This record gives sequence, C-alpha cells and structure tokens, in this order.
Amino acid sequence: MEATKAESLETGPQSTVGNKDLIPLLDLKAQFTSIRDDVLKSVTRVIESQQFILGPEVSAFESEMAQTLGAKFAISCASGSDALLLTLMAYGIGSGDEVITTPFTFVATAGSIARLGARPVFVDINPATYNIDPFGIEEAITPRTRAIVPVHLFGQPADMAPILDIAARRGVLVIEDAAQAIGARYHGAPVGTIAQVGCFSFFPSKNLGGAGDGGMLVTNIPEIAGRLLLLRSHGSRSKYHHEVLGMNSRLDALQAAILGVKLAHLPAWSQARQRNADRYRFFFAERGLADSVGLPAVEAGCEHVYNQFVIRVRDRDRLKSALQQRGIATEVYYPSPLHLQPAFSYLGHHAGDFPVAEAASAEVLALPIYPELVETQQRRVVEEVAAFLRGNGRPVRSEHA
Repeated sequence: MEATKAESLETGPQSTVGNKDLIPLLDLKAQFTSIRDDVLKSVTRVIESQQFILGPEVSAFESEMAQTLGAKFAISCASGSDALLLTLMAYGIGSGDEVITTPFTFVATAGSIARLGARPVFVDINPATYNIDPFGIEEAITPRTRAIVPVHLFGQPADMAPILDIAARRGVLVIEDAAQAIGARYHGAPVGTIAQVGCFSFFPSKNLGGAGDGGMLVTNIPEIAGRLLLLRSHGSRSKYHHEVLGMNSRLDALQAAILGVKLAHLPAWSQARQRNADRYRFFFAERGLADSVGLPAVEAGCEHVYNQFVIRVRDRDRLKSALQQRGIATEVYYPSPLHLQPAFSYLGHHAGDFPVAEAASAEVLALPIYPELVETQQRRVVEEVAAFLRGNGRPVRSEHA
C-alpha cells in the first residue's frame, strides 16, 4: 500500500507550544543524522559513476533485498503502486476480471486493479487487526475472480494461512501488498514471500524509506520474475526491441544506493519501533486507559513492525485536534474507506456495506512511533491523551475495537 503527500512527513504540527516541545509524526532528519556520512558517500559514488538507470547499484540492492527476505528474486521498480500494477500485468489481469481486496487501505491497492480494467471486489476487515477478514473472502469469489490482494496494514501481517487455503481450493492467485510491512513475519515467514508475489514500497515514510519514490517485487517463481523484469522496462530485453507493452518503472540508482545503506539498519529500526510500541502499552496501562483506548493487536505467531502505531477512540477528530494544539503530530490512516471514495463510486457501494471498515475510518489515529522517539516524548503523548479523555468523560471504545 503506497503513500502520498497527505501522509504527513512534517517535522511537527502547527502548535501553540514552543518548537522544542514539538513531537513530529516522523522525524526523518533524526534518522538521516545517524547515517549521514554513509548516505552521502553512496550518493557521491553514484554521481561520480554517472550511471543513474539500473546498473550495479540497483542489482546490488536487489540481491541484498532477496537475501534479506529469503526470496529467489527481487525486482525493483519506481514505486509501491507500480509494484502492484506490474504484478497484475504479469498475470494478465484485465477487463472482465475480479480481484478481491480490502476497502481499508491506501487507494493504490484497489486503484492498480481498476487501472487495468478489472473490478475491485471488497471484503470487510477484521476489527482487531484492520486486515482483510479471511472468512468473508470465499463468499466473494465468483467465476471471474482471478486474485486476492491482502494488505499487511500498519506493519501487521494479514492472516495468510486461511487466505492461501481458500485461494488454492478456488484456483486463484494471491498477491501480497506488503508496502507497510517490510520485516514483519507471519509464523516465521517474511511477509511478501508467502504468496506468489509480494509488493513493497520505499516511500520516505516507510520503515525502509528512500529519498523519493521506489518499490520492489519479490517472488520465487522464475517465469514471473522474468515477466516482471520485462514489463518494468517497456517490455524490452534489448534496445528498441519490445516483446510486449510494458511501462517505464525503474528504480533510480541513487535510490538504490541510499536504500542499500538503510537496509543494514532496518533490523535495529524495527526493534526500536517494537520497543516503542511496548512502551506505549505500558504507559497506557499505567494511566488506566485500557477501557478508553483501543491499542494495536498482535496476532499469535505474527511479528508486527509498526509502520504505524494506531490507537482507536470514539472522539478521534477532537482528540487529534487537541494533540495538535499541544504540539503532537498524528495522522488518520484512513479517513474514508475505498468503497465510499468518489473514484470507486461506479462500483455502486453505499454507507453500511462494509461497517467494520467504516467504523475504523471514523475512529483510528496514528501516534508517533519512529525509532528515534524517546521515552519522555512517548510519556507526554500518553499524558496528553489521558488529559483529553478525562476532560471528555473518558469515552469508551467502539464496539468494533
């Protein structure tokens, strides 16, 4: 699931408090400071080589990604959105086909399906994990269903075992949208390597983020890997010879070099996010907020990497505004489920069609969770949430939480 400019990369919100007290949603400057010399060396190396498109930097990063994820093939591309699109193209999905996915995700998940003329078919979500509910998938399958696209939302793995079982029995493929979940594991398996193809994003806000857009596809299927390589470069293996109609979706060498530096730090950054998540849980429990705030669930056998730390409260919008006034940045992922977006109005959905996703859209709020966040900042976030709830009679969580 790709990100957009709307996904805040700000260093801090507008606030009535002093700048030194601001707590940003994400602090990319702090991350850069810790790896500045290595990043600048990698950028200089690429500029001095004057080789900016594909080449050794991209190949090296693809090899490192394949090794890190335990996949046979890793094929880079220009964005996480393109990763989804290229995968669907590789399997020939198009007009008349149906692809099942979740309505509670970024627009690129369903948008990639629609762009090829296929029909997105939505299935409601699990209220605890926010991921697609496997038990709603089978009844959504029709003779036109070609694929299922589960999203590992917020860094939490989707429940893949029943999804894969349904897909195998019904003869459809599974494509993992792992844009927010690099490093997460489902019963020991890295997400993105569990189904036929996994799609990743390197948008700057991601746990492994570049200095711009970028994406990656991973697969263990040689034929699909070859098809993806072909499609990302205008359907061409040799200059001016085009076997199929592809697209221009190549990862820049500069991005590959920067991401290669960051990849070595990803395990430590993931552990820091998990540590911060544990701290939040402790602080919320310490303040007696278990009945007022819905905290992220972690399913048994899963490793959550917290691209977002999402809480759930009824009076979400007023809480967000109150935190902003106190210098704490937050974000809503996502304020409207896809079935209610104008871009998908042609599907004919209405409010109430997917009630769990709709309730989540009204109640979720992402708190700062970046690795460099310190304990005093987290305690302050929780204290401000507690102060808001005390002032509002401590509204109870939604029945869906």
